[in-house]
Amino acid sequence: MKKLILAAFLLLSASTALQAGGLLTNTNQTIAFLRNPAREASLEIDAAYSNPAGIQFLEKGFHFSLNIQNVYQERKINTTFAPYAGFGGSDTKLFNATTSVPVLPSIQAAYVTDKWAISGSIAITGGGGKATFNNGLGSFESQVSLIPALLSQNGIPATQYSVDSYIFGRQYIIGAQIGASYKVNDHLSVYAGGRMNYTTNSYYGYVKDIQANILSDGAGGTQMVNLSSYFTTVGEQALTAANSFKEAGDMAKYSEYLQKAGQAAALAGQTADKNLDCDQSGWGLTPIIGFDYKIGKFNFGAKYEFNTHMNIENQTKVDDTGLFADGVNTPHDIPALLAFGATYEILPTLRISAGYHHFFDKSASMASNKQEHLTKGTNEFLGGIEYDVCPWAQVSIGIQSTDYGLSDAYMNDMSFATDSYSIGFGAGFMLSKAVKLNVAYFFTNYEHYNKTQADFSGTGLPYQEDFTRDNKVVGVGVNYKF
Repeated sequence: MKKLILAAFLLLSASTALQAGGLLTNTNQTIAFLRNPAREASLEIDAAYSNPAGIQFLEKGFHFSLNIQNVYQERKINTTFAPYAGFGGSDTKLFNATTSVPVLPSIQAAYVTDKWAISGSIAITGGGGKATFNNGLGSFESQVSLIPALLSQNGIPATQYSVDSYIFGRQYIIGAQIGASYKVNDHLSVYAGGRMNYTTNSYYGYVKDIQANILSDGAGGTQMVNLSSYFTTVGEQALTAANSFKEAGDMAKYSEYLQKAGQAAALAGQTADKNLDCDQSGWGLTPIIGFDYKIGKFNFGAKYEFNTHMNIENQTKVDDTGLFADGVNTPHDIPALLAFGATYEILPTLRISAGYHHFFDKSASMASNKQEHLTKGTNEFLGGIEYDVCPWAQVSIGIQSTDYGLSDAYMNDMSFATDSYSIGFGAGFMLSKAVKLNVAYFFTNYEHYNKTQADFSGTGLPYQEDFTRDNKVVGVGVNYKF
């Protein structure tokens, strides 16, 4: 019988990226971003992340921003595979998980003088959130669903199966950034800094109580039996018989039943419960450079975040798979990012903005060299508009389009992304000359990615997956200057 579970657990080490941005990067650090994602030329305190060179053009003094977001996402994988009908009667199943971050905080701060400015931020800069698949994943169940056919091929008629599977994943990259900007002249400022990134992941999952209808119920039907227990008993009986034949001097029968005992013991092990409880952690440094050029009604901003080399180390409590040895390191680079954009003041009360992101995903080392399966790096295009309703209130709206370099080889049900567009809108209110309140709502519309394997695991059967997500974010933040 084929190995049923071990390969599926390999997926547990994959990322669970949640926020706007690249495959492993969160760009929605502030409520200003939720209101209008095109922040690459921002000249407000959120520039500490989005346009750090632009901090130099803020008013002299201290600036501080506290932002709280509430994030909700649902991952959906509709999977079609004929053997699924043996557990529930349908060959199509939905495997889904709700991912939520009730409170996602971030802080930005800056001190600005005539020529110099120091700025920094602390935020969840990558990964983000928790995901729970209460019914496991298709990559788990697809292997188990083959059991009735495999049993039948070996003279044990079976048409149904059942399994209890579950997976929980959590991933955060916490980033602390600091840097300095310098005003070269009245139009140009430059920036140099860095971000310390600390990754903390946690994965817990199991596949247990694998059953099939292999015993008669005495009324012309069949009953479900735990296969590991069943084959354990069969193996023990075969071993007892083998020993009896040995004592009787029938060495041919002894060898035959000894072989049967070994086969049954192997099947019992392959269908036994499998558990995993593993934490991972690691850290890496991101160098960052940037510039801002301001002239007339235009402002241009740009930054480049270098590739962050990072390895994450397993701290394994339980690993029945043999795939997550304690102390082993796995590549987990954060891709380099080039971001630039511009704003233009159409009227004293009306501004438009545009931006572009490119993530160098194919140059970032991932587990199992997964980056080699990408066709290109991620491209994002952003635009927005902001209008001052009155001296103390403004409204804004913006859009972001994300295009990944996906391929069938890259996509799996534990780690997937789909192209999308996002819309954010909100308002800002000057509560006083020093305090500004921002509120916003941001949602993402994900495309569907369809993946079909014509011959799944040598069965000759097609296996189809449809990947998509839902994503919604609300947030509130306060800016303070003194």
